[in-house]
Amino acid sequence: MSDDHKAALAVGREQGRAVRRYLEALDAQRPKRGRQRSQESMRKRLEAIESELAAADPLKRLHLAQERIDLTEAINTTETAVDLDALQADFVAAAGEYGRRKSITYAAWREVGVPSSVLKQAGISRTS
Repeated sequence: MSDDHKAALAVGREQGRAVRRYLEALDAQRPKRGRQRSQESMRKRLEAIESELAAADPLKRLHLAQERIDLTEAINTTETAVDLDALQADFVAAAGEYGRRKSITYAAWREVGVPSSVLKQAGISRTS
């Protein structure tokens, strides 16, 4: 394999990573169905779980333990801020060439939630 070929593969992998990271961030920020829980309400429920654990029977303890794990993960997820601007800039730099190489249409990008303004910045038009 030539050095040029290796370099082209590395560029393709990096473009794929930039596209994947941006799409994952869009998915993570998409509003979820149902009532949204605040940090405060999740922390209060964690405190309630701790007090319920002592008197709970083994099956109830199992369910409370899982709820505690889920709440802790939800709190950590909401506290972790994603720099969408940086991911978007990387996406804009990579998506045009990536989309042409993989024959990805404007409609497909839009279907997965990429805003039209971002596609325009990336040089992806409705006719590409």
